[in-house]
Amino acid sequence: MYKKIIVPIEIGALDRGEKAFRKASTLLDTGGEIVLLNVVEEVPTYVAIDLPAELLQNAANDAEEKLGRLIRTCGIPAMIEIGHGRPAHSILAAAEAHGADLVIIASHTPDFSNYFIGATADRVVRHAKCSVLVDRQR
Repeated sequence: MYKKIIVPIEIGALDRGEKAFRKASTLLDTGGEIVLLNVVEEVPTYVAIDLPAELLQNAANDAEEKLGRLIRTCGIPAMIEIGHGRPAHSILAAAEAHGADLVIIASHTPDFSNYFIGATADRVVRHAKCSVLVDRQR
């Protein structure tokens, strides 16, 4: 199966992330590793002026706490990584840095603006150097 699996999880959609996390555990080789990744998106400078300075750090801390709770709830060992920037770019960079052989990414039911799969999932599928499993969720 797979030795290193990256599971990007959007904190606002933990239920979808939990499903992908559980799926990853069934595909993991003995001795393999799962990396739960949350990406804190950067705020444009013209918007950041009106926001508290600690907003991004608070988002990262919140994500780390919620991912830790998810690991404890599921009882599945995993590493936590918090990325910063554009989600697709950060997911691809994490997969490369960890030498991942699989990325499991949840994709919502598309609307007209991103008909086939979500925009982030689409970018990851097109540019990843490893296998990508798109976990379609309704």
